[in-house]
Amino acid sequence: MRSSTVSNNSVSLYGIRRRTQLPIALLMVLSLGACGGDTGTASTGTANSPQAVPPNSSAAALLAPAPVAPAAPAEQPSLVSLANGEGAALTVSTTGSIDKGNAFFKAFGNGRSCASCHQESQGWSIRPDNLQDRFTQTNGSDPVFALNDGANSPNALTATIDQKRLAYSMLLTKGLIRVGLAVPADAEFTLVKVDDPYGYASTKELSLFRRPMPTTNLKFLSTVMWDARETFADARSNLCIRNSRPLQCFATTDLDLLHQSNSAVTGHAQAAQGLTAAEQRSIVDFEKTLFTAQITSLTAGNLTDAGAKGGPLELAKNNFYFGINDIDVGDYVSGAPFDRNVMAMFSTWRGLDRPTPPIPPAQGRPGQPGQPPSAINIARASVARGEQIFNNKPFNVSGVAGFNGELRVALQRATCTSCHSVGNVGSHSVPRLFNTGVSDASLRTPDMPLYTLRNKLTGEVMETTDPGRAMNTGKWQDIGRFKVPSLRAIEARSPYFHNGGMVELTDVVKFYDKRFNIGLTPQEIIDLTEFLKVL
Repeated sequence: MRSSTVSNNSVSLYGIRRRTQLPIALLMVLSLGACGGDTGTASTGTANSPQAVPPNSSAAALLAPAPVAPAAPAEQPSLVSLANGEGAALTVSTTGSIDKGNAFFKAFGNGRSCASCHQESQGWSIRPDNLQDRFTQTNGSDPVFALNDGANSPNALTATIDQKRLAYSMLLTKGLIRVGLAVPADAEFTLVKVDDPYGYASTKELSLFRRPMPTTNLKFLSTVMWDARETFADARSNLCIRNSRPLQCFATTDLDLLHQSNSAVTGHAQAAQGLTAAEQRSIVDFEKTLFTAQITSLTAGNLTDAGAKGGPLELAKNNFYFGINDIDVGDYVSGAPFDRNVMAMFSTWRGLDRPTPPIPPAQGRPGQPGQPPSAINIARASVARGEQIFNNKPFNVSGVAGFNGELRVALQRATCTSCHSVGNVGSHSVPRLFNTGVSDASLRTPDMPLYTLRNKLTGEVMETTDPGRAMNTGKWQDIGRFKVPSLRAIEARSPYFHNGGMVELTDVVKFYDKRFNIGLTPQEIIDLTEFLKVL
């Protein structure tokens, strides 16, 4: 293993435009009370999940229906948009405001709260630019900079400011939290080699660097955590993936989130005692009220203009339940076949880049020549084209663990919506996790550990920067598999992928274009990127 020092390249500051607050008067009289769905109908779990409903969970806390949260005081307005590199995002709450008195914002253990890593201004995650500001303002003493998982190694030196910069380089440059997990005792593979630039990871504990998931838009959630380690199987449940062999059934998302809130406080915040049942309930209920989406674009303007349905108010109206629009068998409730036209927010912007037709002379008035499209309409037409590319641009999917294997097709003709299949959201409605190659050794950067795994039965060897789901199931086929994240408000929470490996949305588009040999033209790459920016 390498020493715990880091190369200069790995600690270079992450360059991104500074975001500032931008208040708006928009939507002040609208109510979301009728828009929130019952997320208890959306369960979570993962393919081949070994986790059962946690036996030590309090029945009162985990199984009781969620109470209706009281309306927050009027002096706590939530309709404030927060600027980002491409415009501004907006969070709204079904209670009418964001209750800063909620346990979500309460400090525990080492001084962290849920909000330490889940901030409204960053899409309810964290960004490196903000973390760098917090580091500078506090000399690295902000609670987010904790050795247990904020540092590259819990043994890192932090006596001086320079040592702290090295110790927290993964957090400062990519917004990554270190997740320490041991290989399951009954795993189908063994760890045969570790190359850790920080000199810590071993057979006892792997260091897995991951982005904090957003704590908003949870109405559309089917899998909790990147690797689904907070997603629990429940053989008694009727929330089952159809055609799965053996049948995979799962507990509700509500139960998963309650358990996850407690795990976060005892783990990330190092609290000596877990949350009370009331605190768990309060945090989860708060999170489930939040809806976040881009509301304005620097180039396309307001995302609700000209018939468009962008923004969080329209987002909150979207339907969701376990198995909605499933790629394998269609819709579990309506019985409708899978519909690849998942995104339908910007259809009214199609063709806005066409010149206006000339006006012929009439009643003695001279005719008028056609006018070229405005800059804003050119931008809006690009967004609309990107939406159609996302829905309908076909490509072949093969060799994707969790997709081809579970759907039992070696080659699948697909579009982006085959994985991002929940309408106007882009999440996945059942707990399937896919390996698209994000953690492959070929994409490893010098700041990432590399793990060499060997299949106990076949002797096959695989190198990866993160085994993903396999760290929970122990299954060889689960190596490198991660959840499908929601795409709404994605511009607010860069960088991307579980490991922060892509800085810009253009990078993400180009990655998948190359991975699946889609054959996007330069203009299609621009259009698809512009669409993702306004989600």
